[in-house]
Amino acid sequence: MRMRTLVSVSLALLLAAGAGACSAKSANEAAGTPTPGTTRSAEAPGTSPEASPEPSQSPESEPSPSPGATGSPSPSGKPNPGGKNEIGVVGCRTGVPSTKPIATGTGPGGSLLSTGTQGVALTFDDGPDPINTPKILDLLKNCGVKATFCLVGFRARDRPDLVRRIVAEGHTLCNHSWQHLFDLRKRTDQYILHDLGKTNDEIHKIVPGAPISWFRAPGGNFTKHLVDLAGSLGMRSIYWKIDPRDWESAKFGHGSSMVNHIIGAVQSQTRPGAIILSHDNGKPDTITAYKTLLPWLKARFILIPLPVPHAP
Repeated sequence: MRMRTLVSVSLALLLAAGAGACSAKSANEAAGTPTPGTTRSAEAPGTSPEASPEPSQSPESEPSPSPGATGSPSPSGKPNPGGKNEIGVVGCRTGVPSTKPIATGTGPGGSLLSTGTQGVALTFDDGPDPINTPKILDLLKNCGVKATFCLVGFRARDRPDLVRRIVAEGHTLCNHSWQHLFDLRKRTDQYILHDLGKTNDEIHKIVPGAPISWFRAPGGNFTKHLVDLAGSLGMRSIYWKIDPRDWESAKFGHGSSMVNHIIGAVQSQTRPGAIILSHDNGKPDTITAYKTLLPWLKARFILIPLPVPHAP
């Protein structure tokens, strides 16, 4: 009889201890505190953009600043992290186009700084870049947006795969000279025509028959004569309405400070008809900024590639 009583008491004590442990575990879980002896699942770390190789060096200085450019305000809010896909961009949706007046005017030498329509044109200069160009192409494809790529001749020669992809995915080609000399406008006519012609020829070796209807001078350093020479090769010259100065890292830094500057500049200045200047070569912060900008722009504007003539 005494033995049975001892067993009953011991069993009761064990059950009470077990209930207490379960209660403590439930309380800890409710409070978000790991129970001793357990570990919480690690949260997925935020991804950061890969570093890009430095752009190929040319014998020139930094690009000429755009006239009247100023610092940008802070971006208008952060993207909603919900709905992001594997490349980190919020899903793009077409919204109601802006009713702001269409951008007008001309750039240096009679170059174009607007599309002349409601459409906003995104332009990416100085590539192809082996790291950043594929990333911006992925973002554009995800959003269903076509853009214009201003290619440097020797970089196009070195990355034919990216030139083919740009054309295959429906983007417009633009000649950005052979080696991006900022004083190209000061060279002889013979030199300029050889430079632009060599760039077109190299691109056409890679994508025969692809239209190259546009030219942008390095740094936007146009003269009327340079515009006329490009025109003699069948190319119209484009400047820009918006320069977020993604190349001016000495002023705006790298990482989040540059990303926020780019976003703020584009969001505050874009209006229908604007041509937006950006760079893919050696500019990972630009790619990061467009993860926010592409959905924002598509919700407010009609995004177009610069048009090319119809084939005869």
